[in-house]
Amino acid sequence: MMASPDTGAESRKQEEVDFHDRLRRGQFEQRWSPQAEVRVASDPLWSNFKYYSIEKHSLDLMKQWILEHGLRGRVLDYCCGNGEESLFLAANGAEHLTGIDLSPVSIENCARRAESEGFSDRVHFRVMDAERLEFADDSFDLVMEYGVLHHLELDRAMAELARVLKPGGAVVCTETLAHNPLIRLYRRRTPQLRTAWEVEHILGRSSFDVMARHFGTIEKKFFHLATLAAVPFRNAPGFSILLSALRGADKLLLNLPGIKWQAWQVVFRLKDPIKR
Repeated sequence: MMASPDTGAESRKQEEVDFHDRLRRGQFEQRWSPQAEVRVASDPLWSNFKYYSIEKHSLDLMKQWILEHGLRGRVLDYCCGNGEESLFLAANGAEHLTGIDLSPVSIENCARRAESEGFSDRVHFRVMDAERLEFADDSFDLVMEYGVLHHLELDRAMAELARVLKPGGAVVCTETLAHNPLIRLYRRRTPQLRTAWEVEHILGRSSFDVMARHFGTIEKKFFHLATLAAVPFRNAPGFSILLSALRGADKLLLNLPGIKWQAWQVVFRLKDPIKR
């Protein structure tokens, strides 16, 4: 007997829970640092963490867009992982902040980190399905999302985000892209580092067509093509100089229409939610 679509969806989500509970149990690093190399060396599930040594430039734009929008209203950290974004938001003045994630281990980690940094009075975390948000319509002024959409059924996720975002609000996202053949080859050769659903749903051009059904405005900027060559030198003297030079190359390359979709990451901002 063929499983119903709902049964298939629940099985997919349970696989995501199991994978991310295992990934994050005992792990608090969310951003690369020389100290985090210990995790890369000791845990095979984190062997791709080294690539995040080059992402400061894209993170800077994500943070800039968040701060431009302002944090005075209600803010949602959508699939909060280990809480790095939540802590950034709280440290920059967010007073009505909610983080959600499907992984109970992630939520435990987030709560412990918030308490240790003195933010537990204004940051609240809940286990929740990102495709079935338990919030009223027009609940949030700002939504922050990092590296999550390829774990979700995109049309459902976008519909929920458009529903809970207030008119005039924004969703600020950072995601990886699917088109670069060398990156695709790496993903095929390391299936143990991601779920089966994730492999097949990395964002591409058509993903933004899906988003356009739910948001009237989409702004995007591409990052990290030449800079990928700096990853093997992340612990070497002169890494920052090399990275800066390669960023200069990316600034030229990733403005070319035929090249930009070969980037590793895209940072984008969704506005003007289309209410159904």
